Amino acid sequence: MKLFVSGRKGIFQQLNLKISKNDRFIWMHVASLGEYEQGLPILEKTKLNYPSHKIILTFFSPSGYEVKKNTPIADIVIYLPMDTKSNVKRFLDMVKPELAIFIKYEIWPNYLYGLKQRNIPVILVSAIFSNRQIFFKPFGGFMRNGLKAFAHFFVQDKKSKDLLSSIGFENITVGGDTRFDRVSEILKQNNHLDFMNEFKNDGLCLVAGSTWPEDEEILADWINSTNEQIKCVIAPHTIKETHVQKLKTNISKKTVCFSKIEGEVLSTFDVIIIDNIGLLTKIYSYADIAYVGGAFETGLHNTLEPAVNGIPVVIGPNYSGFKEAEDLVSKKGIYVVTSKEEFKELMARLIDDGDFRERTGKINSKYINKNIGATAQVIAYIKTIL
Repeated sequence: MKLFVSGRKGIFQQLNLKISKNDRFIWMHVASLGEYEQGLPILEKTKLNYPSHKIILTFFSPSGYEVKKNTPIADIVIYLPMDTKSNVKRFLDMVKPELAIFIKYEIWPNYLYGLKQRNIPVILVSAIFSNRQIFFKPFGGFMRNGLKAFAHFFVQDKKSKDLLSSIGFENITVGGDTRFDRVSEILKQNNHLDFMNEFKNDGLCLVAGSTWPEDEEILADWINSTNEQIKCVIAPHTIKETHVQKLKTNISKKTVCFSKIEGEVLSTFDVIIIDNIGLLTKIYSYADIAYVGGAFETGLHNTLEPAVNGIPVVIGPNYSGFKEAEDLVSKKGIYVVTSKEEFKELMARLIDDGDFRERTGKINSKYINKNIGATAQVIAYIKTIL
């Protein structure tokens, strides 16, 4: 909350320093890191297609801004000023975007009204709608009016299209989720990590990403009790030293933190705790099994990043509303556990039954390959309005 408030101080002064009179801007707004990953394929293509334009990228949440504030993909990265009429007028008067792109759930009525008043086209990308949202309630007229500013909706599924159609919108494309395009690029990048080669040493490896305490309790219990020959990597969501040290203390097997690996013989360790940010997508490429955290308490993290590697994925029980997880659970590419005992049973099967592990992984890679292409549809539309 402190970052949320302090980060917004001096925004307009920063913009004044960074904007030149003849700048032409394309503006993308995202909530946080997950939405940034959805928007990134579009930013990359847009930057390539419109080199004379500058990109301004705004974040709502500190958890996204603090990680990506120095990304080279945008010319200006900044917090979104709060959605007040005065802020909107000041922001739009300074930036004068020729196109605005909002990602997934980011629907701010005053910004949308301001964009509409200035005849600036705005599109919503990778959106998901549900009948629980205010737009579809009798008292949701104000928010429904905000939707009228969108020149086009790119939604993830037919259900979202039908809901929008039910309140009078037809400017809709069922385009899927741009994150599929994003994660498919992971396989093309250089994912080599010397420390993982030494640590894994041709054995089986479980990678647990974005874990929270509830996940780590289950993982530590299994690691301490299993006799299986498997290496484990844990990348906690929180990498504060106190949290990482507590996790390390709770694991009885030989464990090292990434920050302390220099000079160590990594092949002799059973567990590595990743106490930095930015390596997880590459580490997933070394996994034979992945566990994705957050679904016991706070909200499931990205399951597509490990799934694209063609490996089984394990999650906790609270995954409702995460379409890709819902789909892959139904297809049996992702397995759900609700207790330490269920996790132990599932891990035993995944480790001991290589055919089962391979079949499960193929379900995930096939699903992702089937769903790529959303970015191309958005870019094709942008070409019609810029």
